[in-house]
Amino acid sequence: LIASLEDPSEGSVVVNGNEPRAMALSHQLGVAFQDHALLPWLSVQDNIALPLRLANQRENGDPIARLIELVGLEGFEKARPGQLSGVMRQRVSIARALVLSPEVLLLDEPFGALDAVTRRQMNIELQRIWSQEKITTVLVTHSVDEALFLADRVLVLSARPGRIIREVIVPFDRPRDPSVMRSEEFHTLVDDLTEALHPSEEN
Repeated sequence: LIASLEDPSEGSVVVNGNEPRAMALSHQLGVAFQDHALLPWLSVQDNIALPLRLANQRENGDPIARLIELVGLEGFEKARPGQLSGVMRQRVSIARALVLSPEVLLLDEPFGALDAVTRRQMNIELQRIWSQEKITTVLVTHSVDEALFLADRVLVLSARPGRIIREVIVPFDRPRDPSVMRSEEFHTLVDDLTEALHPSEEN
């Protein structure tokens, strides 16, 4: 709904006072999905530049080079997706979502297909990228740990029909060291949100 890919059956969605469709048309929304959806015949730098071409904006090598550096892909500018690991392809996808300098970045389970160790490494990388870009980001994830490590505000949705059943303001300061995930407070919040997602029969 926020990405304007679906229309609400009732009610409305507003992003910074604007309708999502208007924001999408003005290139103010950046989106990265679980499936990186890179074009296999284009290089890393050309995949990142693709939104600029579709928006009829002038391609400038400097911002693209900055984004390649931001996501840690220096030296792979000319590589095609088939030559990259899954993690690297997701880095390209995130850079592509940022190339038009959107007001809002939408991430739909961007690391869902990665193994647990790599996923945690990418969480740390995503925090670093966010710390530099400071773009309002909406992250959809099934990982409670990931939500608490990355977000400032967590909304828990129920099963169909989807409803907000819990809101948590994350109390941890930024930047967040991975050691926060070993704290008692972090584990208490994980247990609380997990219970909200999967309530016990007693509840």
